[in-house]
Amino acid sequence: MSFPKNFLWGGATAANQYEGGWQEGGRGIAVHDLITNGTKDEPRRIFCKNDQDDEVTIQMGECIPYGYVGFLKEGYYYPSHQATDFYHHYKEDIALMAEMGFKTYRLSISWTRIFPNGDDETPNEEGLHFYDNVIDELKKHNIEPLVTILHFDMPLNLATKYGGWINRKLIDFYLKFAKVLFERWKDKVTYWITVNEINVLGGYWTLGLASNHRKTGAHSNQGETPLEDAGIKFQSIHHMLVASAMANKMAREINPHFMLGTMCALSGIYPATCHPDDVALAYDMQDMMAFAPMETYVYGIISPLVMNKWRKENTVPQMFKEDEQILKSGTADYLGVNWYCTQTVGISNSKSGFNIGVELDIKKNPYLEYGHWDWSYDPKALKMALKECYARFKKPIMICENGWSELETVEDGKVHDQKRIDYLHDHIKQMQNAIDEGVDLIGYQHWSFIDILSSSQGFDKRYGLVFVDRDNFNIKNCQRIKKDSFYYYQSVIKNNGLGEINEER
Repeated sequence: MSFPKNFLWGGATAANQYEGGWQEGGRGIAVHDLITNGTKDEPRRIFCKNDQDDEVTIQMGECIPYGYVGFLKEGYYYPSHQATDFYHHYKEDIALMAEMGFKTYRLSISWTRIFPNGDDETPNEEGLHFYDNVIDELKKHNIEPLVTILHFDMPLNLATKYGGWINRKLIDFYLKFAKVLFERWKDKVTYWITVNEINVLGGYWTLGLASNHRKTGAHSNQGETPLEDAGIKFQSIHHMLVASAMANKMAREINPHFMLGTMCALSGIYPATCHPDDVALAYDMQDMMAFAPMETYVYGIISPLVMNKWRKENTVPQMFKEDEQILKSGTADYLGVNWYCTQTVGISNSKSGFNIGVELDIKKNPYLEYGHWDWSYDPKALKMALKECYARFKKPIMICENGWSELETVEDGKVHDQKRIDYLHDHIKQMQNAIDEGVDLIGYQHWSFIDILSSSQGFDKRYGLVFVDRDNFNIKNCQRIKKDSFYYYQSVIKNNGLGEINEER
């Protein structure tokens, strides 16, 4: 039950959820800096207003109305400003990674720390120096940096001045950002991810979109009808795909030994019944949500299924003639996947936000256990997903995120997270089974290395192997406390797999 000799065991975080130091070192303001705290019962949100002081509230997945700008509202707390304060704790945290035995650490780079406004002429040297120190500290401990360039992050200026990724100018700003990183760390970083989870991006939070498209001038290729919300997101995602491909091509010119990856969210999707309509729905959702964007990354093509859907809905993105060749010239070396749980779907009369031309119902699977936030516990599905990805794409696979969230407290200076240990064990066992059946799995990055700010539920929802003593409203001193899972994962890495741990269970 051992893994390949050079298997990349590690953990992951994202700068906007972890780093803090939001106004230090010359860093500019990002969209995420405007998102309020959230709890299990109250979603995180952005307050926006226009020149007449008209105010609206934007929640996750929504587009900001054109002409409105996000602002900080008195009486609300913005936890990402400090997050879990990696900015001041990076040496302590990297020492904990080394103690656990990490081979890799997946981090993302804050765009506003390098280009505070996104369209600056020159990069912020103080921001680059911070990441120089982080990468050097990782290398000192023989930990390989796995750098994500764009992870749900955007300078506020690019969103308000240019309309976000709906504007093709964002490609040039992104490439300028990426080039600085590639050239700066061409001899220190081997593994890269261009864009995080492009298949689940949505709304102002990650794309900087405006919803009144008549004023932004965004139109479909099929005519002069302004795009609806779905169409404008497709346009933005197309720009990001082009930017990713161009970045890959540029990176290979800077260092041909770079390992350049893509990364998509992957969730197994079951039909609620064996009725052909439910089975077809589950198949189409899996294809559209996960495998279609992977086709673009791996083969450099836009899936014919996706293009046909766009034509039927009059949402075909505007594309330049050269885009087809750009996509083909900038494919990925490995396929990154984020895996957490499965979903069960069926045809129904209830409406859903998933836009595939049918109404559907997300159901609970009666054969599965569910956690606090209704995410299923389904490790066997991970093996099936890995086998399906490898059969389709024949690329090495890196699990870039995988983890279990809990409501947690400290008891006598300790955090007992047995459910996370069970989750780790059961998923690692299925990873081994997939390898035994022929899947080329090269690494596993646990989400998350340490407690960070959840994108939806703030600090109530914890994924870390290390507990951070703070909550949604009180930064405290961010004391680090090793959870029981810290020691479990340490043993897994030491054994290069489950080994004797598996026999004991």
